[in-house]
Amino acid sequence: MSDENEDNRAYSVVVNDEEQYSIWVDGSSLPAGWREAGKKGSKSECLDHIAEVWTDMRPKSLRQSMDAR
Repeated sequence: MSDENEDNRAYSVVVNDEEQYSIWVDGSSLPAGWREAGKKGSKSECLDHIAEVWTDMRPKSLRQSMDAR
């Protein structure tokens, strides 16, 4: 019997125009405003990748506004 909590699906890392990251089940249609970021793998691999690349959680527009001050 398989573990009900085991997730063997493949995921894609996705990003929006505000440079906010998420994961999406690979092969599923992406929500409006999101695009693939180039990383695919298990859920944990994708979340690990996001932890490495998403070092500033502020939306892009906020970062730009604060930098312009």
